[in-house]
Amino acid sequence: MIPLEEAQHFISDALMPHSPTAMSLDGALGLVVVEGLAATQPVPGFSNSAMDGYALRAADTSSRPARLRVIGSVMAGDASTLRVNAGDAVRIMTGAAIPEGADGVCKIEEVTVAPDGQSVVINRVIQRDEHIRHPGEDVNIGQVLVTPGTVLGPTELGVLASQGFTSVLVHPRPRVGVLSTGNELVAAADPLQEGKIHDVNRPMLLALLRESGFTPVDLGIVRDDATAITERFRRAVIECDAVISTGGVSVGDVDHVKTVIGELCGGRARWMQVAIKPGKPFAFGVAQPRGTPIFGLAGNPVSTRVGFEVFVRPALGLLAGRPSPERPVVNMTLDRALSRRRDGKLHLVHAIARFHEDGRMHVESVARQGSHLLSAIAGSNVIAMVPDGDGLDAGEVVRAMVLAIDPSDAGAAQRPS
Repeated sequence: MIPLEEAQHFISDALMPHSPTAMSLDGALGLVVVEGLAATQPVPGFSNSAMDGYALRAADTSSRPARLRVIGSVMAGDASTLRVNAGDAVRIMTGAAIPEGADGVCKIEEVTVAPDGQSVVINRVIQRDEHIRHPGEDVNIGQVLVTPGTVLGPTELGVLASQGFTSVLVHPRPRVGVLSTGNELVAAADPLQEGKIHDVNRPMLLALLRESGFTPVDLGIVRDDATAITERFRRAVIECDAVISTGGVSVGDVDHVKTVIGELCGGRARWMQVAIKPGKPFAFGVAQPRGTPIFGLAGNPVSTRVGFEVFVRPALGLLAGRPSPERPVVNMTLDRALSRRRDGKLHLVHAIARFHEDGRMHVESVARQGSHLLSAIAGSNVIAMVPDGDGLDAGEVVRAMVLAIDPSDAGAAQRPS
């Protein structure tokens, strides 16, 4: 067996980020920027009101009550020609341009409007610049908006749109094919005959890819036949940027996948027995002519899930240029013991963890263990990484990979005890 880190390094050493391409902002969510971008115009581009209210001269409110005559109104989007002189006020909406001569805004809640709407009374002093947004308050000309390596989220896309950008140079989203192998497998829509089981790995992996921001490609099911597997792989490595297969990587009589990967990828392939449980058998190679990585994962569904997290997701993140492709791994407190036996492997245990009032994440419960028990890990939000040994006791710290955090628990660390 080889350590997990050795297998991960073998993969990462074989891969490079994909060449950049121009992408519209609509399609760039989650992608990584290749070039830095700077602002060419200020945001906001003109002085505007932060409130619905009345634009006025602050000096006119120095004596109270201040009675001002209303000379007009300005709506958001209007190009106003009004000028505010001594004793004047202009009805103004949020986002509307500040009229010439005005230097403050009194919000509507603090104004008494005469029945005829021709005048207003203000009973407090309005400060100069009060409720006025000035040019460049958010973004100044020349300000760096995104740096190379930035992952574009909704906010970054909004900032770029504020500058009139319609496209951006990014590493493209990898297209990832998913293939299930096995004579026993049938699609979910097909009836089960004796000795057959429904394919669960392919739907699960396609969903994981979609959730992770990659483009999934369904390659279907192929029987345990070396020729059929080879043909499917040959097509897939041309059509896809990466290929994931499940099954056929152990030591059975019909475990052809590891052999086919070796033949297709030559010296750029390796079959490994990785010191993890579940997911020990694993094959990886890079196929020509496009340098397409192929991941051969173990076929039991929990092994497939683990293999995706420790092998596939980080590698696809590297192809996509992501600076930190792995899931975060953090220390967590065990609320219950995690027993195990020495076997030379790192045990990867699905569990449920939540924030507690001590500000730490606590592992509260652990899924039933078994590489075939997929339903047992449903709802798990972390994978505890239990080192070789006799296990860990309640109260000890365990390193755990975070798969998801329940938003309802996010504030638990802030609640008073």
